[in-house]
Amino acid sequence: MMFSLFGTARLNGVDPLAWFTDVLTRIADIPQSRLHELLPWSWKAAQQPKDHAELAA
Repeated sequence: MMFSLFGTARLNGVDPLAWFTDVLTRIADIPQSRLHELLPWSWKAAQQPKDHAELAA
């Protein structure tokens, strides 16, 4: 199962370790209705604005 999760992250252009570390820290506090936000493709989209803001600073 872990191989599948990391493979999916890689296929979506996401660093698997960064994604999985963030998911593990957030999963207990996120409501079930928002779990889709932790999927690699959603996670990547949510990270991009933050990355651009850091580059502009």
